Amino acid sequence: MHTPTFRRRSALLIALTAGLAACNGQEPGGTTSFSVMLKDAPGDVQHAVVTISEVDLVGSGGVHVLTQTPATVDLLTLAASASTLVQGIEVPSGTYQQLRFKITGACLAVDDGSGGSTVYATTGYDATLCGGPADGTLQAPSYAQSGLKVTMASNGLRLTGAEKIVLVDFDVSQSFGHEASGWVMHPVITGGDIEVTGSVHTTVQLGDGVTGLDLAQVSAALVQGTDTVAKAALTDPDADGLFTADLLYMDPGSYTLGLVPPSGINGISTNPATPLAVNLTSGQEVTEALTVTGTN
Repeated sequence: MHTPTFRRRSALLIALTAGLAACNGQEPGGTTSFSVMLKDAPGDVQHAVVTISEVDLVGSGGVHVLTQTPATVDLLTLAASASTLVQGIEVPSGTYQQLRFKITGACLAVDDGSGGSTVYATTGYDATLCGGPADGTLQAPSYAQSGLKVTMASNGLRLTGAEKIVLVDFDVSQSFGHEASGWVMHPVITGGDIEVTGSVHTTVQLGDGVTGLDLAQVSAALVQGTDTVAKAALTDPDADGLFTADLLYMDPGSYTLGLVPPSGINGISTNPATPLAVNLTSGQEVTEALTVTGTN
């Protein structure tokens, strides 16, 4: 499969609050509260929508159905928030080998090179979710029947300690490709343990005398190295001129925080100056207040 030019990773954050220590198999009588959240990182694809109809946890004791409530998610809307797929389901404590997702359909919108979109959808799927109607078929195996199996790192998901976070990466850059027969979805998903994530809460306001900039068209972005790893549009929830953006579920590490200007503006000057260094530790929420001093 040819790897497309866009790059995108989305992630399933699985929060496990373990009341009992894990064992080598499922342990009768012990339970763990289990939650699954879906998160995404920014990228160039216009829409990538999937419908997940069922989430299962698979272990030596069999299959535990966590939810059968369908959830339709555009992965591109999840850069700064998370979509909860499973919330606080009690399951037997122990070791599990797989998470399984039943996907009933998907669609994809890509740039057609002329400022518009080309939409592809699996057979029978509502392509209007990607701005359709569909221009072509998105081919995919029958994940609605067999389920998409997510094999955990080291072939096991062990519930241990008071809290455990497992990150399951849905690598969209590898999961959608263009072949001679058209666009194909073959999800590449892996899982493993990570540290408890952190978040950055950003506030932005215009300084005295600054005009010609609509903050509602500005985004806050976190950069690590040369990659933009999270981006969220500024909003003014209280209509008081103080705009905010939340960049959630970030891995601990060093980032720079900046503002992405709208079309027609090259850059935004702020106090304190951006890009601003941000260091996140596990479970930490960092708040950064920026005042716009000018544009160029």
